[in-house]
Amino acid sequence: MPDFSKLPVHVGIIMDGNGRWAKRRGLPRKMGHKVGAETFRTIVRYANRIGLKYLTMYVFSTENWSRPQDEVDAIMTLLRNYLKDVDNYRSENIQIRFLGDLSVFDEDMQRKMAEIQETSKDNTGLKLNLAVNYGGSSELTMAAAKLAADAVKGLLKPEEITQQDLADRLYTSGEPDVDLIIRPSGEYRLSNFLIWQSAYAEYVFMDEILWPDFKPADLDRALEEYQSRNRRFGGI
Repeated sequence: MPDFSKLPVHVGIIMDGNGRWAKRRGLPRKMGHKVGAETFRTIVRYANRIGLKYLTMYVFSTENWSRPQDEVDAIMTLLRNYLKDVDNYRSENIQIRFLGDLSVFDEDMQRKMAEIQETSKDNTGLKLNLAVNYGGSSELTMAAAKLAADAVKGLLKPEEITQQDLADRLYTSGEPDVDLIIRPSGEYRLSNFLIWQSAYAEYVFMDEILWPDFKPADLDRALEEYQSRNRRFGGI
């Protein structure tokens, strides 16, 4: 078991393998996403219970729109259902934040996301980030555009721009950088997820498990692996 008194402050999870999980069982890919959504709920509640401070879940990337339309539609339906279900989290003291370009979603979804963020902003438990229509490269482009606009307005001088200035214009503004990235399914890449925030993150890749089968014990195993490493941040 990990030492729950020495948890990483910020964990990111790439929820990968839903489609392959379904294919192995002869099911349509959307069934993998449905089971994966249940796994998501389980892991979020467990993370809150053990005292994790920040958890960012990669729900839907900017690249995922290129998937078959029926699969995209199924994911959007699950997201809508989650937005309806989120009221059940109120008693759990979880603060929820949406990362990404939300302007592409239907107006009712945008309103619900804004409402969820507003009504949960004072909660003091787990800070849960949901990365939806999110891409790390587009996030950095957006932040750079904001810096340029502020420079044109005379609010800052280009030669005086700092890393913190850029970080303050990211979706995760005000949050600590990521300590640990977890990716099940056997893929060994970041897939455009939190590419600025994870500059010094530890990575735990899990070959033998797909996201729908991911259990709290698997999160514990990743936390144990994290705690076994010597984090030097470029030092010795």
